Amino acid sequence: MQDRPILVIGATGKTGRRVASRLEARGIAVRRGSRNSTIPFDWEAPETWAPALTGVRAAYVTYFPDLAFPGAVEKLEALCETARDVGLEHLVLLSGRGEYHARLGEDVVRASGVDFTIVRSAWFAQNFSEGYLRDPILAGVLPMPGGDILEPIIDIEDVADVVVAALTGDGHKDEVYEVTGPRLMTFAEMAATLSQAMGREIQHLPISFEEFHANIAQAGGDFVADVFTAIARETLDGRNAHTTDGVMRALGHPPRDFADFALRAVQSGAWTSAA
Repeated sequence: MQDRPILVIGATGKTGRRVASRLEARGIAVRRGSRNSTIPFDWEAPETWAPALTGVRAAYVTYFPDLAFPGAVEKLEALCETARDVGLEHLVLLSGRGEYHARLGEDVVRASGVDFTIVRSAWFAQNFSEGYLRDPILAGVLPMPGGDILEPIIDIEDVADVVVAALTGDGHKDEVYEVTGPRLMTFAEMAATLSQAMGREIQHLPISFEEFHANIAQAGGDFVADVFTAIARETLDGRNAHTTDGVMRALGHPPRDFADFALRAVQSGAWTSAA
């Protein structure tokens, strides 16, 4: 059984490419699930799902851009039915912490009849270095709504490590790992930490949710902005202002600190203008 590959859906995304690389570094066969793969996977093309799932023993499932998008939960349910029909043994789902629609997706996975692990993640530190906030950081500002809300921001490297452990190790089936960083921080404190690591000032710019919507719409259009603003309104209300032990339970060690992320990102050239 161990010679059957692991499917990584979203293998070009932030977590997917890290998970795929870690598995391959261990000598594990990986089927990279993306639109342009040899065996393609496309959430918008259900006819690609069964071929991508057939012959694999486990799958890492991420829904791009988010489980809150209209139709996402229904597609996940159909995918789980396909996975069960082709004999998939284990499904690892990336979920969002404090998100209503993400919980609906989790319920679908629980009821799928396939062994599962749920990785319910806090807000990604790499949103600053690889996501939509990279350009503002380059410009010296961190524009975020939510005021002084505290967030236990997590390093994606920890998320990827937890996913790989769930895909390859024993004792992770039917577990829910809610993963966070080791401490609570305001966005102003994150800006100060980035400033120290980068050696120049990054100023936290408190903005309204309407301004947040406008910023995202400029980059990704109104539809994307509607969904991500709804998620921000939902989750930046204090509900996630506590840390959890998910990383420790899954891996046996504490999560990486945001300050360490910032230093590594600087050293890797994440905020050079040519990146």
